[in-house]
Amino acid sequence: MRPYVPRPVSEPVPPDAAPPVLLVIAHGSRDPRHAATVQALTGRLRALRPGLRVEAAFLDFNTPSAHGQLDRLAADDVRDVVALPLLLTRAFHAKSDIPAVLREAAHRHPRLRIRQAGVLGPAPLLTEALERRLFEAGLTPGDRSSTGVVLASAGSSDLEAIAVIAGIAREWRHSGWCAVRPAFASASLPRTEDVVRELRAAPGVRRVAVAPYVIAPGRLPDRIADGARAGGADVLAEVLGAAPELARLLLRRYEAAVAEERPPRARWHTAKWHGALARPA
Repeated sequence: MRPYVPRPVSEPVPPDAAPPVLLVIAHGSRDPRHAATVQALTGRLRALRPGLRVEAAFLDFNTPSAHGQLDRLAADDVRDVVALPLLLTRAFHAKSDIPAVLREAAHRHPRLRIRQAGVLGPAPLLTEALERRLFEAGLTPGDRSSTGVVLASAGSSDLEAIAVIAGIAREWRHSGWCAVRPAFASASLPRTEDVVRELRAAPGVRRVAVAPYVIAPGRLPDRIADGARAGGADVLAEVLGAAPELARLLLRRYEAAVAEERPPRARWHTAKWHGALARPA
């Protein structure tokens, strides 16, 4: 169940007011490629939606921090923000870390309306992006029926998140791939290299491809790549990065949050945030 968190409701917004700011909140990483990917993705969003203010922030390691970016928006007299987790599953960061940041910001800035959008996955646009990366790595649509795919995610101790990854693998298999199986870089099993070897022995599989189900490069995506090489995968796709499908999905999550109905009069109210499983895109 998605957590209920109080949030402030500001005064009515004039019909000609600027649209809510889109604040993309990423995890952050010591690897500079992570922040560069987030900035490339937000740049694509600005190009897709001219006139929409799009900002990025990070929970850890990188700047600006989510706390600092929200303070800056309040100082700019922004009145409405949609905070969009740059996360593929609704695990600890979406359930705990980001809500805590938003609660604290709401208390510091009671005139600032803050809404948290749903996480990105699962969504057909994500599997389209995964296939884009596989085809860019050398596969063709005609290879589907003879290719086993390892859907390799970062991993999580959250059972809901693990179940979502397994469900994506099952659904993706129905699009014509010979086999699709999940693997994890941390916290969960099996590992990428083990699934590569299993698929190598599976009936009908002539080649094995690894599709990283991660957004930006970093330590865990590097571990996925190492596992692909150790297991002898034939194809290793790039991370999702600033794929156009990912940018369109971000805008869909933003639009869904903006469209959420809100009581017109109340100092505080509670709202059930968007459930990603209930709202596929």
